[in-house]
Amino acid sequence: MSNRSSALAPILQLNSPSLPVGAYAYSTGLEYAVDAGWVTDEEDAFSWISNITAQSLTRLDLPVLRHLFHAWLKNEVDQLHYWTSVLIALRETSELLKEDQHLGIALARLLSDLGIERAKKWVASSNTTWAAMYSLAAAEWHIDEEDMCFGYLWTWCDNQVAAAIKLVPLGQTAGQRMLLKCGQLLPALVDQSRQIDDADIGRSLPALAIASSLHEQQYSRLFRS
Repeated sequence: MSNRSSALAPILQLNSPSLPVGAYAYSTGLEYAVDAGWVTDEEDAFSWISNITAQSLTRLDLPVLRHLFHAWLKNEVDQLHYWTSVLIALRETSELLKEDQHLGIALARLLSDLGIERAKKWVASSNTTWAAMYSLAAAEWHIDEEDMCFGYLWTWCDNQVAAAIKLVPLGQTAGQRMLLKCGQLLPALVDQSRQIDDADIGRSLPALAIASSLHEQQYSRLFRS
């Protein structure tokens, strides 16, 4: 087996739907967007998912993820706390912040149970985020930085497509069409994230913030706030 094939196992495990962190429980505003009639079909769903991926995750999460990854590799504790604080400060709603923290703490607990010592003190921390623990797993499991970034975007798109299938609703084939298109977009977005200066990190998406805020008060919900 080639070294490249062996290196695939950790990134596949980190992005597996069976990873017990509860990502399936969140729609990141999509549930309200469907309820409000903003997303009504496959085309709308792909537009919603791809725009958030390109304008939010690529311009905020991925640059911060890269900084966190290098901080773990160099064991720069101050940088870890700084970039985690940046990510927390730029979450626009309490729902988006809680989602980030809940997923991060769940992954910290899992990594701790798997013997990663540096994850232990993050299990009970209010500053724990998904990106912080995802980058820790990548650093500990020797995942390539670009593979890490691609996987981060992919797992988010995969969860959003799964949510869209339930909410719109869409068929499984429609979901696979959307994932194929996501896969075609992501390499360029990963490359783009490498070019973003620190001063340009962050992007406000008003529709996402509104959808997330109103989802917190939505009368009937399938997904968590």
